[in-house]
This record gives sequence, structure tokens and C-alpha cells, in this order.
Amino acid sequence: MLRTTASRVLDDSDRDDVLALLDTDPVANVFVASRVRTVGLNPARLGGQMWGFGPRGGLVSLCYAGANLVPVNAGPEAVHAFADRARKQGRRCSSIVGPADAVSLLWERLEPHWGRARAIRWAQPVMATTRKAPVPADPLVRRVRPDQFDKVLPACVSMFTEEVGISPNTGDGGALYRTRVAELIRIGRSYARIDDGRVVFKAEIGAVTPQACQIQGVWVDPHLRGRGHAVAGMAAVVEAALACFAPVVSLYVNDFNHSARAVYRKVGFREVDTFMSVLF
Repeated sequence: MLRTTASRVLDDSDRDDVLALLDTDPVANVFVASRVRTVGLNPARLGGQMWGFGPRGGLVSLCYAGANLVPVNAGPEAVHAFADRARKQGRRCSSIVGPADAVSLLWERLEPHWGRARAIRWAQPVMATTRKAPVPADPLVRRVRPDQFDKVLPACVSMFTEEVGISPNTGDGGALYRTRVAELIRIGRSYARIDDGRVVFKAEIGAVTPQACQIQGVWVDPHLRGRGHAVAGMAAVVEAALACFAPVVSLYVNDFNHSARAVYRKVGFREVDTFMSVLF
């Protein structure tokens, strides 16, 4: 067995090694890789720390420790080291999310110290596609303009509350969430169909690297569901994502959300991995 070091906090001098490791699985690691490519590894810019683990002189596993705790390529030894560091510093994250095997083991070690989670999503299929949808795209789905922020924000809040189980307006009154929504609009990664000021469908491309991108926040007005808006809307977003951002488009979804999984399959997504999330 290789002798390994304890986990350590990485910095910008580790950037090349970190990106090389993240690029070994660009779909699973798209969120963390997007953060590192955008802001680097300085904790002040990253919004957290990046922990590394591996043989002396090497790097085989990572854990992003920010608003989310995200293990990367983490086997049992790495999970043990990351759990030890997380336990010592106390819970600072709102969720643990990532590959199911690693998250399950990480939570097994942390639960006795952090207490019960608010919710656990044990199986979240990761889905991906590399092709335009085999169904017609909605031509009325377009990039959201900055002047449409006030129309789209309530739909975003509704989606978040429905998906996560709590409103993003708790705590800081929603300031951080509003900033994130506005930023995605500003950089052209928010898409919606808006009819007479009413958001019918919306989704965002939350993470982007040269290899992959990840769709998030898919939502249809509850009064308009069952009319095909999700399928046509997703087809439009996938087409835009492939054309503008990356050659692979991914997302992850709760295993119990059968209607959403059916929509994504119709659009051409296939399951490639399984995530797990622990929500606080």
C-alpha cells in the first residue's frame, strides 16, 4: 500500500495538477473544474478551500470545501482524510454532493459529529448528451436579458424552493442567490421562454469547462406542466449549450423524479454516473 500524507490545503501553485486530475472525468467534475478554471485556488477567490490527498509528491484526490463539500476521485483513504479535516473545522457547507460511493462514506464518517441532515438524496443519476435533441426545440426559448431579471427571479426562487425544500431567501434574505441569478444572466448562461411577461420555461448552464457543461435549475410554470414545454425547452437549451459552451452537456436529477428523467431521455440524455447529496 502506498504511504499517503494527510490532506492538505492547495493553492494556485497546484493549479495544473488539480486541473489534470479534474479533467480525468470532465462530466462528474464539471462544477469543481469550472470554479478552478474561473477563479483559481486562492481561498478568497474560490469561496472555500481545495483539499488535496495523495502519495508524497503526488495528488490523487481532491475535495472542494466551500458552500458545498464535493469529493473528487476519492477512495476510502482519501475520504477518511477529508472527513477528518471536515470534522475538525466543523460544518461550513450547506450540502455534500458528488459521486455516490464517496459521499455515502464521507457522510457515514461525518454524521456522528455533524448531526442529522435535513434531507438525503441517495441516488441522483448523472445524465449527459453530445448531440442535438431528436425532438423539435422551442424557438421561443432565448437567452435571458439583464432587463428581464425581475421576471425570471421569482421562477428561480420557485424552482429552488421546490427542488431543495427551503427558500433561497432565508439567511441573508436572498442576496447571495439574487447575485448568482444576475451573474448567470450577465454572462449569457440563463435561458427562458417568457410569454407576455410570464416565465413558461427556464434553465441555466451553471458550470462550464472546455470539455463539458452542466444544466441546472430546470423549471416549468406549474400551471403549464404536461404540455411539452420541458421537452422542447430542454432541446433548445441543449442546442445552445453545444453550440456555445462545450461538446458534452450534462445534468443530474433525483432518481424519484420520474417525469424529469423521462423528459431528459426524450431530449437524448443518457445516464453515465450516480451522485448523492446530503442537504443541511
